[in-house]
Amino acid sequence: MSRTLEFVSLAEPVPESHPWTPEAPDEIDLLDAFSRAVIAAAERVSPSVVNIEARHRVRGREAGGSGSGFIFTPDGFILTNSHVVHGASRIDVTLSDGRQARADLVGDDPDTDLAVIRMDAANVLPVVLGDSQKIRPGQLVVAIGNPFGFQCTVTSGVVSALGRSLRAQSGRLIDNVIQTDAALNPGNSGGPLVTSRGEVIGVNTAVIRGAQGICFATAINTAKFVAARLIRDGFIRRGYIGVMGQDVPLPRRFVRFHSLPVESGVRIEEVVESSPAAAAGLRRSDVIVEFAGRPVAGMDQLHRILTETTAGTRSALTILRGTEKLTLDIACAEAPGTER
Repeated sequence: MSRTLEFVSLAEPVPESHPWTPEAPDEIDLLDAFSRAVIAAAERVSPSVVNIEARHRVRGREAGGSGSGFIFTPDGFILTNSHVVHGASRIDVTLSDGRQARADLVGDDPDTDLAVIRMDAANVLPVVLGDSQKIRPGQLVVAIGNPFGFQCTVTSGVVSALGRSLRAQSGRLIDNVIQTDAALNPGNSGGPLVTSRGEVIGVNTAVIRGAQGICFATAINTAKFVAARLIRDGFIRRGYIGVMGQDVPLPRRFVRFHSLPVESGVRIEEVVESSPAAAAGLRRSDVIVEFAGRPVAGMDQLHRILTETTAGTRSALTILRGTEKLTLDIACAEAPGTER
């Protein structure tokens, strides 16, 4: 009896869309597009990034530290971190083209870890400031700075999360912080976090020691407001109600039912004991939507309103508590540490 032998291959068939076949170059094209985006963003922003050397007097001796910053106006104003230049006796700036200049401290705000310095140099190129409210988790971002003195170092990653809170060295929580996995190291502090279009959407601020890929940047919308006040006054005078919170979207049915002027608000995460908020009856999970007759769509707006509110002023505070809309009476106090 004859038998017919059938050859059976143990190898898996190669699908038509196999990544190594010439018919499927999509992955390579995507990598090329990613590279081009990072290169374009770096080339656009790097000329505006500076290295900052700050000298401090500590216990009668002079010590040095370094960080990063970026030019944001044509006349030489530079944004950086407060912890880079706070209390500095001398500030020196090195531009990407090698030029060096002396800089003066315009003002700093430890509560948001932001500072503005100014140098006297011609032909400087300012960055383009973006809108941090328009960014989304997963979005490509590029960090540029001077880690360990290596000038104009470029790293890339994504926006890992939004609405984080980070405690500043002053003890106050910085709200609406951007979390990213773009690698940051000592010396990156104060450098820009930018989109693929080269628009600055954050000021690189901190990393968590011992962690990998967990880095933070202060949102540029916060920085715009703080920088304007520092240029005008040299410091930030804040009102205070004693809450910590984060931005949250509001269900559309709530917006329509209560005729709310905003589609987002500030959900309270913590109420400080013996604060104006505690005295007014605010609770954790309440959502602030209006303060002193002005809409509150996020922490940036709440901070602006508090900065413009005189201590002792009584104001109406509108909140959502569950499904209810409530209006409370609250007296704004002077923020701890801002008396001058």
